[in-house]
Amino acid sequence: MKEHRYQSTVEWTGNSGSGTDHYKNYERSHHIIISGKPVLDGSSDPAFRGDKSKHNPEDLLVASLSSCHMLWYLHFCSANGIIVEKYWDTAEGIMLEQEDGKGRFNEVLLNPNVEVRNEQMIPLAIELHKKAGEYCFIANSVNFPVLVHPVVTVESN
Repeated sequence: MKEHRYQSTVEWTGNSGSGTDHYKNYERSHHIIISGKPVLDGSSDPAFRGDKSKHNPEDLLVASLSSCHMLWYLHFCSANGIIVEKYWDTAEGIMLEQEDGKGRFNEVLLNPNVEVRNEQMIPLAIELHKKAGEYCFIANSVNFPVLVHPVVTVESN
């Protein structure tokens, strides 16, 4: 078994001058730093006093699942002679928050839209979404269902 390591630094930038002396006195802003890559500005979700203009962990989890699925899917299409012309996904995660403030994702729904070169490719193109879901590293690491509802059509000119 191969081992792959990933490292990131999260640096809180939200000290408004008094640290965390009160729940309402500090920002949830932070930087997500990965060596050699652009810094992402992060915050919490606006529901948790965050900045809506910045990435939050919940959005990034949903985006990670979506992009991981897409990358595996494109790989399997390429390996199986399916020519994908366009791919986009509008993914949605459902998180449940308990009365005590704890929460967890209940599910994530991926809605990939794929345009392939010709109609004969559609059946296998649909089928390969299942294989992509089985191989996605991120989907295999979460404890909730990742549902996939693909739409595959022929490229429109």
